[in-house]
This record gives sequence, structure tokens and C-alpha cells, in this order.
Amino acid sequence: MTPMLVWFKSSYSGNDGPDCVEVAIAPVNPTVHVRDSKDRTGAQLAVSDAAWSAFVPFAGHSA
Repeated sequence: MTPMLVWFKSSYSGNDGPDCVEVAIAPVNPTVHVRDSKDRTGAQLAVSDAAWSAFVPFAGHSA
């Protein structure tokens, strides 16, 4: 049985803006799940905790 994920809205997502991201961390075999908060039944991205840790420092940089 897969444990239910507890989703958290990104602190960088505004309350009225179109860019809303939610993340959840699976407690077993740590995996970070990402989804669009406006489409909660839509697609989700799941990455390893190591991949997420490598990605986060680059997430705030703009090209």
C-alpha cells in the first residue's frame, strides 16, 4: 500500500498568481513529488531526494 502524500504549497507561490507549485515528500524511499496546485489530479513529477537537492539551488536563478 502506498502511503498518502501530504502536499505543501511552495512559499514562493503567490496566493492569487498563476504560478502555484506544491511538493510532497514520500516517507518511504524518499522521493519528492511536484504538481501544479491548480490541477491536483493532473500529472506529477517524482524525483529522488538527491536530484531535488541538486535542483533547488538553481530553481531561483533566472536566465
